[in-house]
Formats: sequence, structure tokens, C-alpha cells
Amino acid sequence: QLLPFTPRGTALECVKLAIDVGYRHFDGALVYFNEHEVGQAIRDKIADGTVKREDIFYCGKLWNTFHPPELVRPALEKTLKASGLGYVDLYIVELPMAFKPGKEFYPKDRDGKYIYHHTDLCATWEALEACKDAGLVKSLGVSNFNRRQLELLLNKPGLKHKPVSNQVECHPYFTQPKLLEFCRQHDIVIVGYCPIGSSRDASWVNVKCPPLLEDPLLVSIGKKYRKSSAQVALRFNVQRGVVVIPKSFSPERIKHNFQIFDFSLTDEEMKAIEALNKNIRFVELLMWSDHPEYPFHDEY
Repeated sequence: QLLPFTPRGTALECVKLAIDVGYRHFDGALVYFNEHEVGQAIRDKIADGTVKREDIFYCGKLWNTFHPPELVRPALEKTLKASGLGYVDLYIVELPMAFKPGKEFYPKDRDGKYIYHHTDLCATWEALEACKDAGLVKSLGVSNFNRRQLELLLNKPGLKHKPVSNQVECHPYFTQPKLLEFCRQHDIVIVGYCPIGSSRDASWVNVKCPPLLEDPLLVSIGKKYRKSSAQVALRFNVQRGVVVIPKSFSPERIKHNFQIFDFSLTDEEMKAIEALNKNIRFVELLMWSDHPEYPFHDEY
């Protein structure tokens, strides 16, 4: 997952390296401001014969200021234009909370308060369905949706294309057992962000949550397999069917995070890691907790 404040050229080099290492799934977004670099990297690796377009799985995201139905396709077209990809494999609603449309991605009033917008998730979804029917995107999904918000879409009269995935925070300290079970029942894949925890940037991360990678259990299981705590945390989720999208700009760690397919955890180890669940989020998005569709008030 590539966040907005990355130095120019970083995403380009990192994505090229990642493709060489073996990564095929890239999680992007208009709001990360680097889709042109990610797309360029993918196109370069197609041009040099390393991969074909159909080998790559690119996910783009609809940002909060583009929820009104008439803005959905133009937003997706921005991603297609920036990336230079003819289509995206997955396009997801980044958050269930609409913001005031306009040039500003984070609109605020004079007092510095965020300006929200009427949210109609079903209307936004219908506009996304039209994008899929037009061939601009292969699959549609959501992100940070709770059970109620998923049910809103699943129970929508005349639903044409159901959400195939829900991208949410998921790691050994926040294992999402109830949401995972609900999504399994509805054939919705969970894509886990922050799968190895998160940076300690207090501006958007809950630093009360202890650093995941220092967990004694993860470290000790790692020693047994000659793996790091990060590799154990990634393996844990992959082994229970959760797709992981670790974010890194370090060439060493990009390689390291991929080395999780040459070992597997025992049932006992899986249960022990599941028991680490503290139900604490790293990413709480509390600055938007007064939004009517803020997703994290509900239990799941």
C-alpha cells in the first residue's frame, strides 16, 4: 500500500523490483498521488517481457469526494489515465463516508472541520456497476465497510455485481473474526491492510497499540522457522485465506515480505496467534468519527 508522502520515483523503482521479486497484486489509489509511477513501472515490466498485463492484478480506489454517481466514472477514468492501464482488475470504494465533492480531497470549513456529504452507498454502487459493464474494471469491491454497510449493498434491489472483496485492517492484534466469518458466508474476500502492523505516525496511527513485530510469540515462532516476526504475521493471514498487502519502500523488506511460501504454521501456532487478538485498531480514523457513516462504531 503506497501512501501519499513518498519521494518522487520511489514507487516506480519499488514496483519494478516487486515485479522482479514475484509480486503480482498492487494496491493503489488516486489519493496516493503515485498511480502514474505505479502504472509506468507495470508498463515497463510488460514492455521488457517480464510479465503480461493479465499477470498483474491492479486495485484502484474511489475516494470520498467522488461518491455522487455522476462523479464515479470520471474518478475511475483519472486512475486509468494516470496509470496508463487499459482497465483495472479491482476498483473499490475506499471508505463508506462521502466528503463534499470538489478539488480538495480533504475539504474543510473555515474552522478546520471536515465537510461531509450526503452518503448513498447504493447509488454510488450502481454507478460502479455501470463502469464494470463498460469494461473499465473487472471486479468491484469495498474497503472499511462494516457488516451493516455490506448488507446494504448485498440486499440492494436489482444488485447486478456484488462486492468481491472488503479491504480492512487485519493482523494478529486485530484478527477480525466476526467480519471474516460474515464475509466468508457471502463469498467476499478479505484483503488485509497493515498486515505487519503500521508505522508509528501519530497523525493517523493509534500509537497506544503496542508494536506488533516485537510480539514475543511471533518472534519465537519465527525463530523456529528461521523467519522474522513480520514473515510469521504475513503467513498467518495468508494461511487463513486473508489477502495481504504489506507496504514497503525498502528493497530488502520488499524481498523479505515475499519469502513466506516455503513454510507453514501448525494448527496450534495458528490458534496461538489468533489468541493474540486485542481488538485494537492501528487505523481508527477518529478525525471522521462524527460522520454518519463512520464504520467503526459498530462491533463489526
